[in-house]
Amino acid sequence: MNFISTRGQAPRATFSEALLSGLAPDGGLYMPDAWPRVDVAGGSYRDAAFAVLRAFADFDDAALKADIASAYATFDDPHIAPLAEIGEGRYLLELFHGPTLAFKDIAMQLLGRLFARALAQRGGRATVLAATSGDTGSAAIAALGGLPDIELFVLHPKGRVSEVQRRQMTTSTHANIHNIALEGSFDDAQAIVKALFADEAFARKTQLTAVNSINFARIAAQSVYYFTATAALGRAATFVVPTGNFGDVFAGEAAMRMGLDVERLVVATNANDIVARALNDGLYEAGRAEQTLSPSMDIQVASNFERALFEASGRDDAFVRDAMAERRLVLPAAVRTALAARYEAHAVGDAQTLATLAQVHKATGRLIDPHTAVAVAAAERIGERGAGRTAGPSAHQKTGPVVILSTAHPAKFPDAVARATGQIPPLPPGLSGLHQKRENFTVLSPDLGLVRSFIAARVPAS
Repeated sequence: MNFISTRGQAPRATFSEALLSGLAPDGGLYMPDAWPRVDVAGGSYRDAAFAVLRAFADFDDAALKADIASAYATFDDPHIAPLAEIGEGRYLLELFHGPTLAFKDIAMQLLGRLFARALAQRGGRATVLAATSGDTGSAAIAALGGLPDIELFVLHPKGRVSEVQRRQMTTSTHANIHNIALEGSFDDAQAIVKALFADEAFARKTQLTAVNSINFARIAAQSVYYFTATAALGRAATFVVPTGNFGDVFAGEAAMRMGLDVERLVVATNANDIVARALNDGLYEAGRAEQTLSPSMDIQVASNFERALFEASGRDDAFVRDAMAERRLVLPAAVRTALAARYEAHAVGDAQTLATLAQVHKATGRLIDPHTAVAVAAAERIGERGAGRTAGPSAHQKTGPVVILSTAHPAKFPDAVARATGQIPPLPPGLSGLHQKRENFTVLSPDLGLVRSFIAARVPAS
């Protein structure tokens, strides 16, 4: 299978080339040139992951199976992404059973192994960049820390991630890990990463690549749990996804395009509601990122929305190229209709997030994290005003189960959980002693030149 750019001005790439490049050289995002049909009828999570990744990857079957088995060997639940019923026809899809207690582990643990394999085949070194709003950074460090021939630079917005999230990144003892606390927002960090990729001379000299969800391998790996959840339920479901960068919910669209029967994808955002406004009002326009109780979603430039626009426009790369050059994009009617056929969206504020944390704890005895709470609150609004309104009333009828993606362990956000419930979620054994470990990071202003110089000084000469 070959991969093409959403902006249409990059050469076709193999899976390994797209994996190691991350971002296409024209600034676009890699997509498969055609969606394969994938059948996941049963079996283990590892079986499902093999069925999905085999459709894209250019590794031999034995190698792919070995990497999948190794990636999920340390998860603390044998189902990897188990379902937990919290009410009649309502389920949490628990995605936090990996080493850093967040959904990013499910893709990143596999991505790290595929990355190392592809790099070994190609030869040379790689400089990996990760802009993170909290969870991608620690997942990348857990996957890539200590690997040979890789330098990992993680940019997080200073003071805008939880203490547990920050310490999971900054207490790494691996020499190939470099943490940057950027005095700005996640959007600032993401913009710097994209600008560094656009600097062709620098990107070529340092062999830049990315492990954010702009890397298609992340999308493919995350689509697996849509298949396994549906197989476990035995029928199509509505999936409610807390999202900032749109990668986790686009993985649901990817699963649908691979043949999975899904009733609907519901986008749950916090006050940083650029995607909700785009889907509901047809206007894609970034504002200033607000700091909320669900910091991993404090994003105003949802990079993976570009992939949804690419598909909704009939893969019109010229449209996408022009659209991404606009600071204020009014979605054409045909694109809105196509998006409405799959998505609806709801924005949830901090007050409702706290109320939902308390409500779920009272009703079920469970503690959930604030991002999951945003999704639970959005699930209560399915069928209200949303992008799907243009698709007709039948698009909103809930005839099947509702699956809410629970994207992080509550222990990663103890302050918000305690504020709402009076309960402090204990750190799991794997993170014991985290608060006693020494932190190591560098604070930089959101200046492209400073970040570029910081990286150049730490990348070994070729």
